[in-house]
Amino acid sequence: MAGYATTRHHPGQGATKDRITDYHTTLFRRLTWEGTVPLEIRVDTKELPANSNRGLECYYVQAPRVSYLPLLMPEIRRYLMDVVFDETAAANLKEEDWWFETEEGTLLKWHWAIGLIYDNHTISASVRAAASHRPSSQSLPLRMILHLVSPPTEKLMLAPSPEACKQAYMGQLKEADFIRWGNTKRITGLRKAEQDGIWESIKEHNFDEYWRIASKVTPAATLAPSLGSPGNTSMHVRPPSIDAGGVPERDGAYTVRCVPVRIYLPDGPFIQELVPPLLDDGTPHTLYHFLSTHLPLLFPPRSTLPVTSRVSPATQTNTELAYALVQGIISPPEAEMAWLGACLAGADGWLNVCIGVNWS
Repeated sequence: MAGYATTRHHPGQGATKDRITDYHTTLFRRLTWEGTVPLEIRVDTKELPANSNRGLECYYVQAPRVSYLPLLMPEIRRYLMDVVFDETAAANLKEEDWWFETEEGTLLKWHWAIGLIYDNHTISASVRAAASHRPSSQSLPLRMILHLVSPPTEKLMLAPSPEACKQAYMGQLKEADFIRWGNTKRITGLRKAEQDGIWESIKEHNFDEYWRIASKVTPAATLAPSLGSPGNTSMHVRPPSIDAGGVPERDGAYTVRCVPVRIYLPDGPFIQELVPPLLDDGTPHTLYHFLSTHLPLLFPPRSTLPVTSRVSPATQTNTELAYALVQGIISPPEAEMAWLGACLAGADGWLNVCIGVNWS
């Protein structure tokens, strides 16, 4: 997996390489989309209605990484009403009062994708393990407590409804669009049916329908400039099999103004910085350069990457103080930010990089 972020090839390698690159782009986009995480949802025992079945108050689900907690609520409610709650005692429960936290007491946000919630929990667990001088043993599934009353609305930011989540999602799409292109014309230029359709594709978990619309907004996974020609944007080539009609160079991953990126630190705020796809010398902006610039104590700057990092990211990260999770994967340091943004961004257009701490 270490070489998944390498999309560069030298001139003259031919159309066969282009088709392989196109295959890899689609592969990783589909792997991202089809990724799931295991959740254990347990109702707070102090808040169970009278006469509830206390032996079955726990619900398990394998949830899509690209989905959101409000989209799981109808499924969770059906289970609880059918199996756990006494119908009469539960009559006064209001779904808008429900909210989640982890076993450790971390409030779970409605507008975060489930995959991001899971990865954020993973890196927080890594810090607790490092502090106690023991190996990190991320327990599966992610154990969540469902509360039925007294939601901390000032911290949740929005109601637990699909419509409120949709509005927050569309806002994230527009912000990512602006960071990439300097305007929101691609999002606002979508027809109303397409704007509704991109959200419906997440609700229905429909990869093909999502990318039918998202391809009009997301940059193409073009090839990086030739290593022999730093800054030479004429080498940007999009694999022809992605779009038979062809796409202008200005829509490629390496020609965006910036990649929409957020760094998530354990139990802390996220960092949002402008990340150009190419450095001043025209070479691709790599994940390690990005992290060593903004988190130099965890990722000390270095001139070259060890050869082993191109073979096994696990080998490389074991010598580092920290590691970067992207879509649940420990990402190799030479991964190019433009490629990551085009292939491993979330459904809202954002590349979320979660920083965990290595135990040693």
